[in-house]
Amino acid sequence: MRSITVHTSPAYSVQIGAGLLRQCGGLLREALPGQKTAVVTDSTVAPLYLSAVRESLQSAGFTVCSHIFSAGETSKNFDTLSGILEFLADERLTRTDSVIALGGGVTGDMAGFAAATYLRGVRYAQLPTTLLAAVDSSVGGKTAIDLKAGKNLAGAFLQPSAVLCDTDCLQSLPADVFADGAAEAIKTGILSDESLFALFERDALNVSPEEIIARCIAYKAGVVERDEREQNERRLLNLGHTVGHAIERCSQYAIPHGHAVAAGIAIIARAAERLGWTDEPIAGRVTRCLARHQLPVDSDFAASELADAASADKKRSGDTITLVIPRRIGHCELKTVPVAELRAVIEAGL
Repeated sequence: MRSITVHTSPAYSVQIGAGLLRQCGGLLREALPGQKTAVVTDSTVAPLYLSAVRESLQSAGFTVCSHIFSAGETSKNFDTLSGILEFLADERLTRTDSVIALGGGVTGDMAGFAAATYLRGVRYAQLPTTLLAAVDSSVGGKTAIDLKAGKNLAGAFLQPSAVLCDTDCLQSLPADVFADGAAEAIKTGILSDESLFALFERDALNVSPEEIIARCIAYKAGVVERDEREQNERRLLNLGHTVGHAIERCSQYAIPHGHAVAAGIAIIARAAERLGWTDEPIAGRVTRCLARHQLPVDSDFAASELADAASADKKRSGDTITLVIPRRIGHCELKTVPVAELRAVIEAGL
């Protein structure tokens, strides 16, 4: 088992290894000292892992209750959040009790946001069951729901008290869900360094997932420690997300997050290269790597549609929007452009 400490305030550990869900009660006992915990999960994950998690938590002395909501991005809304909050209140959780997010990125967002707002904040832990949640969304404390105007427009920062990444869960993932997580991992490689990106070019994600997850989390942990509230450097983690979120919204969330982000990364890489914003040719390597992991590298939506959807992005400020530009593998920069020019940038990348 590998362990990475995220030095926020307070600090917490991320543990990565096989069989952690069956040991979660003992592993979480110190981080969640309260008597009662509420496990929040979705209709896909519950039949796979909820029973084992409940048994482990109860063996460690927790009183356990659980709430299941319908799986999918379309559940990431106020109705689902309200259902979770009402459940926590009905179960009479107190401020010394806790919430556990068991599932992928949507579950982490929903449970985390509920924990941040219930009684003005209770402890919570992340038990990611997807590659996407393991390499990215379970760490860093960003929680959110979608609004009709766009993705992740209402939310809160609340760092988890602990994260347990059970690599055995990856074996239950369908190929397209595994690829969804590969997109966020490859994004980290583009941001981080040549050595990590080269692992994806050699398909190491399928051979050494524990190493890849650990390296991705270590990179993100460093960024979060330096910029916990996303005021500067942490915005780099949004590489591909402005266009990616627009693709998700235009598809009515039929295109999953990782696939949309992959297309967004490819589009911004091509745009940056064609507009002279890169230090070296980069788009070819990026698109080949994404395609190698069965991810899309383009979009059927028109630049005008994507630009209109992106105009509601949370990275917009007044009449400008901040894009993450990959200058070379291992070095990306923030570039602020007028919203009026966003369509032309996207057109350059399509």
